[in-house]
Amino acid sequence: MKKLMRKLKSYTRLLLQLSLFVLTAVALYLILPGEPKFKYEYQRGFPWRHENLVAPFDFAILKTANELDDEKAEQINSLVPYFFNDTTQKNESIARLRQDMELDIDPTNTTKKKIFDTLSTKLDELYSNGILLFSVDIYDELKGKEEINKRTGNIVQKEDVDRLYSEKSAYNALQNTRQSLVSEGNNFPWLANLNLERYITANLSYDNETSRKEIDEITQSISVTRGMVKQGQRIVLEGEIVDAEKYQMLESLKASYEKERGNDVNRYMVSIGKVLLISVLLSFIFVFLLLYRRDILQQLNKLSFMLMLMAGTILLSNFINTFPNLHIYMVPFAVFPIMIRTFFDSRTAIFTLIITTLLMGFYAPNNYEFILLQVSAGLIAVFSLNKMHRRVHLVLAALWVFLTYIIVFTALNLIHEGTFISYDYSMLKWFAISSVLILLVYPLVYIFEKLFGFVSDVTLIEISDSNQPLLRKLAEQAPGTFQHSMQIANLAEEVILRIGGNPFLVRAGALYHDIGKIGRPNFFIENQAMGMNPHDRISHLKSAEVIIDHVKNGVKMAQKHKLPAVIIEFIATHHGTTKAKYFYLKHQEQNPDKEVDENAFAYPGPLPRSKEAAVVMLVDGIEAASRSMKEKTHENLKALIDSMIDKKIEDKQLDDSDLTFSDINTIKRTLLEKLINIYHIRIEYPDEKKRKKQ
Repeated sequence: MKKLMRKLKSYTRLLLQLSLFVLTAVALYLILPGEPKFKYEYQRGFPWRHENLVAPFDFAILKTANELDDEKAEQINSLVPYFFNDTTQKNESIARLRQDMELDIDPTNTTKKKIFDTLSTKLDELYSNGILLFSVDIYDELKGKEEINKRTGNIVQKEDVDRLYSEKSAYNALQNTRQSLVSEGNNFPWLANLNLERYITANLSYDNETSRKEIDEITQSISVTRGMVKQGQRIVLEGEIVDAEKYQMLESLKASYEKERGNDVNRYMVSIGKVLLISVLLSFIFVFLLLYRRDILQQLNKLSFMLMLMAGTILLSNFINTFPNLHIYMVPFAVFPIMIRTFFDSRTAIFTLIITTLLMGFYAPNNYEFILLQVSAGLIAVFSLNKMHRRVHLVLAALWVFLTYIIVFTALNLIHEGTFISYDYSMLKWFAISSVLILLVYPLVYIFEKLFGFVSDVTLIEISDSNQPLLRKLAEQAPGTFQHSMQIANLAEEVILRIGGNPFLVRAGALYHDIGKIGRPNFFIENQAMGMNPHDRISHLKSAEVIIDHVKNGVKMAQKHKLPAVIIEFIATHHGTTKAKYFYLKHQEQNPDKEVDENAFAYPGPLPRSKEAAVVMLVDGIEAASRSMKEKTHENLKALIDSMIDKKIEDKQLDDSDLTFSDINTIKRTLLEKLINIYHIRIEYPDEKKRKKQ
């Protein structure tokens, strides 16, 4: 029955795994374009490596982006800008002048009437020509322009720019008119006291809306093509260099081909091809995980994260690629391998990067260039970010990725063009945006940790801080255990650095592995005062129960404080399924005629599954045993280490871990070296041994 249940569970897991891959395949099928692809690959500056190519049908030659930009700029420069004319300003200013001169009070004063007519005539002239708020030189819209379109309601009329006034120049012109009147003998105090600024207000303002509509109409009328290629006309010969002109003809043929073929192509065949391509590349990932990272396949949250991140990266790239004003290189493609590297390993990151880039590269412009640039940048991102526990590491990784983009792009440009004259410096902008967006990794790591239950190096460093609540509590209530845990952390970290593994994980796990002793610290020898042993007052069976319970209590305490599952593994597995041997043997001595229930003295397990957890198990036992040794000599320590590790192997405590025999030998050497240093043991040389014997 158990065997049947195991098989059923295995089949269920396999079904869920395949379902995730199928869902990813469907998502990718919907994300990627469905149009037929141009079958020829070509690069500017390289020989044409296919057969002679002639035009299969008539098609127009598309203008390059630079040609369109130049033509657009030329049209915009020739555009006459629109300004709105506010006619109310003139009437209000003249009415204000009439009021200030009190003509309505004294209408018979012919002198005032004459002066008013002169000043109002000047105002009419100024407002008719047009008054701007500032001088003409200030307006960008008027640079290089000789005239404007002055819009009064629905009526538009041209006006020379030279005839326009600013508020300041209009005031000066009105002031000159008053001076002329004064010089003609009209030296009246009320005339001198007129505040001319009250009558000058700008009546022209830039009509952005109308000007923008005019620009849009002009730019939309620009033709995107130049010339035609007739059916049967030669485009390029085999071995001929694809220069700029031929490259543009090929790009035009490609665009026309995909459009023309889209009208009569068998779309079912295109869909089948797309399904096959997606299936093959996803199969590569499945086989890779099956051979090298089966743990990712078995844990659905890990598999879901990997496939979701892959589909999301392709979705974002394809989405950006649909915008003509954006470039696919602005997508932070290097974030994908960084995230995989953060939560899994470098090999998985590199493999999935290659598969994802191949899949997106088939639909990206300049396929080979895209694949080469993204794989190069992704590799550098993985190599440069082998550590991510400091913010500077991510900044340096972003700089390295940016430099990689520049170097590889420059290399391709020199190979294609052989000169820097046609170097597309605008691409550096997109590379810079992509590199800067790598800094989003930190918030993304936090989000994915919460969503999928992962643990990054940054989180491991945070929970390893001795000021964390649980570790602070351990230091206060069980100081001996805290010191023991610190010692285990130092030894285990040194070991894992030599055999390979995550030093941040092993340190955090070692610090928390004995937190279950907080509940009853005085029952453990490292926390006991001289001559105070509570085990003397209880039975050996009860003592074993108390000792074993520190594992169960530690797991409960860790879950209550929401420690990650990978840390809880260290707590649950650091004794494996071994026995509380001291109390087991003592119980046997006291009850020689009774059959002892071994399960009552056994730890609940499970066995350590990771390399890091297995190392903590070994170091924990050896460190504790070494402290209780009376004679700490090189030979005694070596014998202790060998016997305890061999016993763990004999008891099958390491069967579920991935430690190799080479790792075991390295662990033995490292622990011996470190314990000798800790206890300040001087190795005896042959001459010293002879003297002692004598």
